[in-house]
Amino acid sequence: MKLFLDTANVEEIRQAVELGVICGVTTNPTLIAREGRNFKEVITEIAGIIDGPISAEVVSVTKEEMVKEAQEMAKIHKNIVVKIPLIPEGLKAINELSKRGIKTNATLIFTVNQAILAANAGATYVSPFIGRLDDISHDGMDLIADVCQAFANYAYDTEIIAASVRDPIHVAQAAKLGVDIATVPYKLILQMAKHPLTDLGLAAFLKDWEKVKDK
Repeated sequence: MKLFLDTANVEEIRQAVELGVICGVTTNPTLIAREGRNFKEVITEIAGIIDGPISAEVVSVTKEEMVKEAQEMAKIHKNIVVKIPLIPEGLKAINELSKRGIKTNATLIFTVNQAILAANAGATYVSPFIGRLDDISHDGMDLIADVCQAFANYAYDTEIIAASVRDPIHVAQAAKLGVDIATVPYKLILQMAKHPLTDLGLAAFLKDWEKVKDK
């Protein structure tokens, strides 16, 4: 399973790249706004840090405006993937952009039916959301399982991104279900690397080494 970093913070991206564990980045308008910087400058800087897919989201709600935005985004860098919300106008935009060779990531997906529509329209990626479903007392992992099963049944080329991932358990469960990608915040990557037995074991090794290192 590939890991994308879900952030627009370039310092977090640099640190994650140094760890050697991510191969792409996803952003959204909220993450961009949180940085308080110019959108194009942020995306350009990210493209200079990581050589992999970089998802940037449109902020229009009509096909024509989405396509126009997407074309401008695609000019920023060859690795740009345009995030499109899963609404009827979004499907129209995904279909048009796929014909123009522009990669898309269908976002804000909460049902298998939405994922199927996105794949049929030509989306490069679909992003079913886990955490936001959990927030309203639905099991987000059930959606991931169902989308994986549906896509396996019909051998879609569209890749599945487990999105709105909130904890390490989500990542492990998504991997077991066979998603192509999980997009996670930087703090979650650090949590994934932690285990108390690892810390205790390392402490014991270092303590024992101190007893013999000078002999």
